[in-house]
Amino acid sequence: MVSRALRDAGFEVIYTGLHQTPEQIVAAAIQEDVQVVGLSCLSGAHMTLFPKVARMLSDQGANDILVVGGGIIPEEDEAALKEAGISMVWGPGTRTEDIIQFIKNNAPSRE
Repeated sequence: MVSRALRDAGFEVIYTGLHQTPEQIVAAAIQEDVQVVGLSCLSGAHMTLFPKVARMLSDQGANDILVVGGGIIPEEDEAALKEAGISMVWGPGTRTEDIIQFIKNNAPSRE
């Protein structure tokens, strides 16, 4: 739903599908020269997976990519995720307009 809303708002969206490893996500992000990586987690593994993606991007010199996430994420985990390099975390019920506006305001320019 979010990827469709972003596409409809004029973003180029590359959806890699479910069950991607952090390594696969980082490789795709670098290969496609993306500005934003959006992560979704409903399994409760967000405290492991999200920071690993951010760390791997940084380790590969791609720390200019905006990393955002959403899913079933307890509020008490948000501060730690932000410290780990996740710029914004959204939970269920977030308006897609809010996600779109945040990305428009915070994605790095590739011009």
